[in-house]
Order: sequence, then structure tokens, then C-alpha cells
Amino acid sequence: MKKIIRWSIGAVLLVTIITLIIVRPFPFLFYPDLPYIGFLGRAIYVLILACALCLYRIFRGPTGADRIVAIDIFGIMIIGFCAVLTISTNRSWYIDIGIAWALQSFIGTLALSKYLEGRGFDE
Repeated sequence: MKKIIRWSIGAVLLVTIITLIIVRPFPFLFYPDLPYIGFLGRAIYVLILACALCLYRIFRGPTGADRIVAIDIFGIMIIGFCAVLTISTNRSWYIDIGIAWALQSFIGTLALSKYLEGRGFDE
């Protein structure tokens, strides 16, 4: 019974957040005259929702492998934020940050998976 209540509360929250995404996009202060600003605002909301779900899995993950996958997905969300900021601000150095983050995330995921597997870094 407790699990059903928890699932129903989560479903109501997700439906509410998705409705918020559709109805009201995130306001942008950088270039409000862009023709696709509504799409970028909705993309920010989707990325925030996905980051919140990834953080929940990082803190609540039952196994180390679940946490590693959540950390890797969280890194992908950060790269998505960099892409949206690049488009909305018209500054290309956010892409450089995204590329550096992707490389660091990849190497970190490999190192954590090797550590959890019990292997050394030189194997």
C-alpha cells in the first residue's frame, strides 16, 4: 500500500511538471527576441527535471553501478545545459566547457567502473 501511494505521488508530480513545461516556458534574459526562445525555455525545464531525477538516483541508487550510470547521465545533462546556453547567448565558449566536461565524465566513469570491478587502473 505504501509503495502504491509513493508511486501515485510521483506520477502526479511528473504530470504536473510536464504540464508546466508545455504551458509556461522558462523565461530567458539573454536574447528574448530569438524566434525559438519558447523551445529553449522548455528545453531548460526538461533538463532541470532530468537532472533532479539523476540526482535522486545518485543519492538513492541501490548499487554502485546505478550511481555510476546516474553520474554519467548527469554529465550528459550538463553538456545539454552548455548547448542551450550556447544557443541562447550566442557565445561559443560554452561548447568548449561541454567538450571538456564530456572528456572528464568519460574518464571518470571508466575509473569508477574499474574500481568497482576490483581491477587496477593499469589493466
